[in-house]
Amino acid sequence: MSIAVETFGFFMAALGLLMLGVTLPNSYWRVSSVHGNVITTSTIFENLWYSCATDSMGVSNCWEFPSMLALSGACGMVAISWYAVNITQDFFNPLYVGTKYELGPALYLGWSASLLSILGGICLGSTCCCASQEDPTARAQLPYKASEASAVVMPATISDEGDSSFGKYGKNAYV
Repeated sequence: MSIAVETFGFFMAALGLLMLGVTLPNSYWRVSSVHGNVITTSTIFENLWYSCATDSMGVSNCWEFPSMLALSGACGMVAISWYAVNITQDFFNPLYVGTKYELGPALYLGWSASLLSILGGICLGSTCCCASQEDPTARAQLPYKASEASAVVMPATISDEGDSSFGKYGKNAYV
């Protein structure tokens, strides 16, 4: 694979991670719909961790969900798509009498971030599995090649000279 594909894959994965980082704390995963209402006095919006209601004066009242949904938020595409399916089912259910919600902008941002992350992962993964197996050093194509070092190895000789506490080493072998 070429260096261009690797670079493209890296930047797509990094951009996807950045967009997921923006999506997860965004408050507008679910926004109350004005469909069928003549006068809108309050807007309700939710994300994975809390729900808020804002009136026409701009005063917000928020409460946190008592759950561990942050774990599913790390799964990106799965959590975002699951949440969108629930919103869509409630919106088109004629028997649902509660507040109807529409998909918020954070879901679209999360989907695009997840797609960029998947695209970046495919690009980076394809460079690993499809690389040449012939010569691993040839793939690097480094402009500098180090010279090979050669060393002369001489067998050690045991001398009877010297102190017995030094064993086979001479008296000057401390350096």
